[in-house]
Amino acid sequence: MKAVVVREFGGPEVLTYMDIDKPSINSKQVLIRVAATGVNFADIKSRYGNYHGAGQPPFIPGLDAAGIIEETGSEVQHLKAGQRVIAFPKNGSYAEYVAADENLTFVLPDNIDFNIAAACPTVSFTSYKLLADVARLEPGETVLIHSAAGGIGTTAIQLAKILGAGHVIGTVGNINKAAIALEAGADQVICYEQDDFSVKVNELTDGQGVDVILDSISGQVSEKSLACLAKYGRLVNFGISSGKAGQIKTTDLHSSCRSVLGFSLGTTRSHRPHLLKDTANKVLPYLADGRLEMKIGKRFSLGESAKAHQWVESRKSTGKVLLDVTK
Repeated sequence: MKAVVVREFGGPEVLTYMDIDKPSINSKQVLIRVAATGVNFADIKSRYGNYHGAGQPPFIPGLDAAGIIEETGSEVQHLKAGQRVIAFPKNGSYAEYVAADENLTFVLPDNIDFNIAAACPTVSFTSYKLLADVARLEPGETVLIHSAAGGIGTTAIQLAKILGAGHVIGTVGNINKAAIALEAGADQVICYEQDDFSVKVNELTDGQGVDVILDSISGQVSEKSLACLAKYGRLVNFGISSGKAGQIKTTDLHSSCRSVLGFSLGTTRSHRPHLLKDTANKVLPYLADGRLEMKIGKRFSLGESAKAHQWVESRKSTGKVLLDVTK
């Protein structure tokens, strides 16, 4: 089969499109013929050797895939060949075939096509977990979402509204991306390269601050976020795209009853995969009935994975970037 392999850590040029053996499955896995897979920022980090869940080269990058089950292991109980599914594969998704555990494979509603499905798993599952389970968003609360024009950003904006947020504010690094976040449903968008977002947020909230902040950037963005986090507010960090850790003082927390929380979908997949069944049961109906729309920015063929990585890494991308494995 065709697959993309990282043969050494480095830039997009280390992505090698090549023939390798089709994966075998164990008794609790399914073999999936992949239709499409998403490009996630974690794929970029793993290519450089900076992602906490990545192995050593050679490896196939990619976190999630959409396709059709071709074979099931002897102990698989709830899945069968021919079903359309999304999955978090065991060993990467940039390939024509992947092996996935049964408990990390989810049947698709009939009206969700493979492009939408491939754009869905990492961004929608992460967004739902951040808002519903980690931040425990309450109806009417105000939410601030950093990197609001990206795949998770545009998805989290929509899910925040679905889950009852009263007001959603987004931040972007480039003013040209503001329209994407607004289209996704943000009430206001702040360009943090032009304005101090914490000052703007406090102006928009009459000095009260926001109840929930979703932060995948870390560094100074995390530190400034505390300046606009309301009493009893929750700052949820789920990434470090800035490459720098934020410094949080405990004195900023106890008297204001505020919390700083962390989440990793990769850690959850590895250590508590059973938690994602409920997430799938919540998210997939939102996609099926149209309440949640996946914002797809660009599509590339599997053989163009290096170009896809260059596009995501350029910070010019908006929405979700996909690899079409059928081309």
